[in-house]
Amino acid sequence: MVFKKLLGSLGVGGPTVDTVLETATALPGGSLSGEVRLTGGSADFTIEHITLELVARVEAEHEEVESEGTVAFERFTVGGAFVLPEGAEVTVPFDVVLPWETPVTALYGQDLGIVLGVRTELAVAGAKDKGDLDRLTVGALPAQEAVLEALGQLGFGFRSADLELGHVRGTGQQLPFYQEIELSPAPQYAHQVNEVELTFLAGPGGLEVVLEADKRGGLFSGGGDAVGHFTVGHHEVHNRDWKADVDAWMRALTETRAAYGTPGAYGHGDGYGHGDDHEHRSGPGMGTVVAAGAAGLAVGVVGGMVAAEVVDEVGDFFEGDEDEEGGED
Repeated sequence: MVFKKLLGSLGVGGPTVDTVLETATALPGGSLSGEVRLTGGSADFTIEHITLELVARVEAEHEEVESEGTVAFERFTVGGAFVLPEGAEVTVPFDVVLPWETPVTALYGQDLGIVLGVRTELAVAGAKDKGDLDRLTVGALPAQEAVLEALGQLGFGFRSADLELGHVRGTGQQLPFYQEIELSPAPQYAHQVNEVELTFLAGPGGLEVVLEADKRGGLFSGGGDAVGHFTVGHHEVHNRDWKADVDAWMRALTETRAAYGTPGAYGHGDGYGHGDDHEHRSGPGMGTVVAAGAAGLAVGVVGGMVAAEVVDEVGDFFEGDEDEEGGED
């Protein structure tokens, strides 16, 4: 994972930066290590700071209009306050800790269509330059894998995964967006449920698991959304019958009476946790809007879970981001 960027804000003769991520697949709440390699330009330059910025492609809806954009959700200052001599080569190592709620982008080596990136910002002599995005791959925590494996064994199918701007009501969510995994129902639940949406909110002690079922309407009852909140400790991974437990969660969820039109679990704010729970807003948290229209990628996921289509816009996302944000300071 390498990118090289000439500081365009300084013109010809400016320093260059290569950022190398040594962590091939990181974990939520885990370490991300690597190094920033600087090569001096045609004169001495004062490096004020070197900052890594984590960004994600996030979907938002405002007044029934959907858009996509980049949201920065964490920044780490990994170096700075030194003079880079003319033509000199300097390496700045880093080892930072990812937020616990960092979305999962791959499961057992299969891409879920979630796009995360690491951008390096170099501040030199009062000018700031943001380098090209380097893709960040994040695997699932053991407890997340256990829940997904159980759903697969029960017969649920993987449809898609995305990131939604907003907050999940009734949770301790910290980031301005959440990951939503859409599942097709297992055969034994297909007569009751159209689909199930799954969200993990990880923390130091464990997971909040939010399941929302889109329930089918019956002859004498309307459909609607039923929501279940469950808590899982990281230490419980090897001490539970996950298939039985997740099946019990689903039975409780499908047996819940839900009135037609009942609001779901997913409230959508302004990207900072202060918005109305019943509307989507793009808000100031949304950055560059990224064009849609990527090809679907069929992948197989754990156990009995089979992907329908997952969106893979990685190339367009990383190639287009610099063009659209090149004028930022």
